[in-house]
Amino acid sequence: MPEYHKPVLVNEIISLLDPREGGVFLDGTLGGGGHSEAILERIGSDGILIGIDRDPEAIEYAGQRLKRFGESVRLVRANFRDLGSVLESLGVGELDGALFDLGVSSHQLDAERGFSFSRDEELDMRMNPAEGTASAADIVNIYSEQNLADLIWRYGEERYSRRIAKAIVERRGAGRITRTGELAEIVVSAIPAKNRWQQDIHPATRTFQAIRIVVNRELEAVEEGVPAAIEALKIGGRVAVISFHSLEDRIVKNTFRRYAGHCECPPRLPECRCGAKKVLEVVTKKPVIPSADEIRDNPRSRSSRLRVGQKIA
Repeated sequence: MPEYHKPVLVNEIISLLDPREGGVFLDGTLGGGGHSEAILERIGSDGILIGIDRDPEAIEYAGQRLKRFGESVRLVRANFRDLGSVLESLGVGELDGALFDLGVSSHQLDAERGFSFSRDEELDMRMNPAEGTASAADIVNIYSEQNLADLIWRYGEERYSRRIAKAIVERRGAGRITRTGELAEIVVSAIPAKNRWQQDIHPATRTFQAIRIVVNRELEAVEEGVPAAIEALKIGGRVAVISFHSLEDRIVKNTFRRYAGHCECPPRLPECRCGAKKVLEVVTKKPVIPSADEIRDNPRSRSSRLRVGQKIA
């Protein structure tokens, strides 16, 4: 099984979450278990670490890594958007802290599931193929040109979304698109030659990101999972969220603001309808970013942003 990525911002997570002996903590995006291991080393044998991941390979890998912690570890294969039902099934009422490390892992990029354009493989992108949801190939071959353009623009923030969608629809007229290499080639060919390599990312990056987000309903999970974690916290408990692109970070920022009591309703409404209630204090006024040393040692960390909030009521 491929190795998982090195966890990012570990020292900052431990400092801000401040896990203590006997605490009950959640790692809502278990991955390879790196963050969980650091938390478990602090909470001791009387503590509990609940690790959630929808990827069965992550559960298997982290289970082996964390085996030495024995009964302190509770691993559940689930989507963190279902956090409430997971805690209920485990008989856990409140949390001392919760962590989410969003996005796709390096392991998933290397696992031949069609996440990456760097190799030619089956176009899938499902974090858990057993869920039976639509794959990337389904979306690419079924969505209308307008819907493709909209999702590539909305979730990938790709300026050439309409050109790319048009090229995809034209190519699939000759047969179903089933390989990552083919999709990447279509995307590159649709972008004007003079603009293809102006930035430090592959021209297909944003399109692949957009399709992956839609396949796995990633933003919906953030919109549901982070509030559920806040609701589950004890008074004084903290929630920490690491995001890797602006769409995720915007949702986290707005969720924290809402729970910190900042109403987002139009000013003329007679009463608040957005659900704003002051139960959270935002600990990180600006997102915490990795140090230059960490970026040098772990280039994956360069786009990470950490926000932390503390339950106050």
